[in-house]
Amino acid sequence: MMGKVALITGSAKGLGKRTALTLAEQGCHIALNYVHSESEAYALQSEIETMGVRCIAIQADISRREDITFLVRQVNEKLGTIDILINNAGPFIRERRLFADYSQSDILAMIDGNFVGTILLDHLVLPGMRDKNWGRIIHFGFGHASESRAWPHRAVYAASKTGLVSFTKTLAVEEASHGITVNMVCPGDIRGGNKEISILEARELRDGETPLGRPGSGEDIARVISFLCQPDSDFITGNIMDISGGLDPIRPWVKPS
Repeated sequence: MMGKVALITGSAKGLGKRTALTLAEQGCHIALNYVHSESEAYALQSEIETMGVRCIAIQADISRREDITFLVRQVNEKLGTIDILINNAGPFIRERRLFADYSQSDILAMIDGNFVGTILLDHLVLPGMRDKNWGRIIHFGFGHASESRAWPHRAVYAASKTGLVSFTKTLAVEEASHGITVNMVCPGDIRGGNKEISILEARELRDGETPLGRPGSGEDIARVISFLCQPDSDFITGNIMDISGGLDPIRPWVKPS
């Protein structure tokens, strides 16, 4: 992993931040991306640079096509061709509402941020990966996304992510001969500060909604991403991986009496 260039979208904080730190520990040069969290991004950049790798922070909104082009160009110019792309960024509306109650602007923002922006970003990095005959692309989904079940009150988000499931599998097949793997990780309901804590810290907490009994942590997700990015993980592609402690976000778990 030494010297690989990794771009992690939405990485100033949360799961993206934990992933950036993990890949930096593996020797990757890191391109951070943020929209509003400028101070957090530059603080993280300074932290990563103390680890002996290069790091840059770039403001770009993944739902805006001109921003995506700018982002990739900046990474290529400042760090080199992108070897690893982690598509972490994507809008999510936590308030539950029926599809009929969404505005058209909400619908388009969700589709552009979670689906269109992701596949366009993939499209921009593929030529460089093909030139090297090596690349790792990671998409983010939600638990049981591969089953394409109905998810009431989450219609737009679910539609964008389940569309991404099909795209993940297709791109994995198309790019396998070029040494590029494409996988999706599907985190459980990891909220707030838990997105940046370690597994040991998470084991000190209780979560009655998750069958495992503890909440998920940022490390739970980052360690899987790191594994998928390893050179010897080249036989793993086109997979949709739930990392959820057994939690089903659509059908609540009924605790045994």
